[in-house]
Amino acid sequence: MDQDTGWSDYEAGATLGGEGSQGGIVVRDEGYRGNLRLTYEADEERSFHSITCGIAGWLRHPRFFYTAEEATRAFEAMKPALEELGAKLSEGGPRSTADGQAAGPLLADFVVRFS
Repeated sequence: MDQDTGWSDYEAGATLGGEGSQGGIVVRDEGYRGNLRLTYEADEERSFHSITCGIAGWLRHPRFFYTAEEATRAFEAMKPALEELGAKLSEGGPRSTADGQAAGPLLADFVVRFS
């Protein structure tokens, strides 16, 4: 667990070494306050590195990289941005149509920034 930020191994590390949603092997999987998640998958034989970020009920966004170094830097850079976005959204997803509509530009900005 990262004591400074509150991020910790997702499911106590049980997902590490398994196949991820993008077809790579999960090499890093961290969660924050039960509703934010970053999963890093890799397959060195294919020069494949991906990070999928999620906010429960709101967002699941994969990103792809050529190198482990790029992916690792992006993983760390996304943490504070994901925390900031998550703090602006209702926990678990939109509570009304208006809630969902208000979140649209916030989600779009995040996806554009981290594409």
